[in-house]
Amino acid sequence: MPARQPFTALCGQIASARPESRVDLHLHSTFSDGTYSPAEITDLARRSGMPAFAITDHDTLEGVPVAQAAAMGFRIEVVAGVEITAEFRGKELHLLAYFVDVGNQSLQSSLAELRASRRERFLGMLDRLKTMGIALDADDAPTGADPSLGRRHLAEMMVRAKKVASMQDAFRRYLGDESRFSVPKKRLPIEEALTLVRDAGGVASWAHPSYDCTKDSLTELASLGLGAVEACYPTTRFARERELRTWARQLDLAITGGSDCHGPEPLRRGVGAAGISWRELEALRERAGSKPRAVLMQA
Repeated sequence: MPARQPFTALCGQIASARPESRVDLHLHSTFSDGTYSPAEITDLARRSGMPAFAITDHDTLEGVPVAQAAAMGFRIEVVAGVEITAEFRGKELHLLAYFVDVGNQSLQSSLAELRASRRERFLGMLDRLKTMGIALDADDAPTGADPSLGRRHLAEMMVRAKKVASMQDAFRRYLGDESRFSVPKKRLPIEEALTLVRDAGGVASWAHPSYDCTKDSLTELASLGLGAVEACYPTTRFARERELRTWARQLDLAITGGSDCHGPEPLRRGVGAAGISWRELEALRERAGSKPRAVLMQA
């Protein structure tokens, strides 16, 4: 048998290394406040050599089947995910749900209510901005099948209308949490959100935990059904990641991680900029009781 060419040998090495490749489990698409479509995310993830990734749009699962369709014919798994707006100890907490049944009616109904609240909040903030002479055209908002609207959409509209110099400027001057233009967001009680995820066959992780995340708060959430914590994140310092991993081991929680990518900028949060290993993904999968999808993937 003739010797393999260098390029062929390199491809073989890459293929054999796939199980150790990074898996990005925190990505936002145009179905919420991302600028990449699910198909574009799939293409970027595939080109980066990832064996799997998750679409985790805010309060919607609608981008998941679109990404899964785009992945057909390639050796890459699209994990069904969503980032749920929840409340814990009187504060907003984002819950990442993985391996959920996209067709689960209870979960879909609750997410639809959250999106409806997001639309009302979006329009309310438009009205408040208008009272200060910042008139934006509601028709310039994202359209499509029930998009999950948020402040990033408002910031983008303000930039396009030349009301602010940048999205960062929009948040600093008008859209921050304490701004007088802010409108309260509907949040699911954490117990309700965790129950929805469990009943949909999924496993829940605390997204980008702030420094309010302590071993005590993780212990309480674990007792309520939390299955994981996001320890790998672009802005997480090494000491903090190590601390979160230690607590996760002590509390028998799985580890999740991802870039929290919303588009091409900033580069440090691009597709695949952060994530977990394939083995860690398998540990997360076991928590959800989900079967491997490898048999469904084509070469």
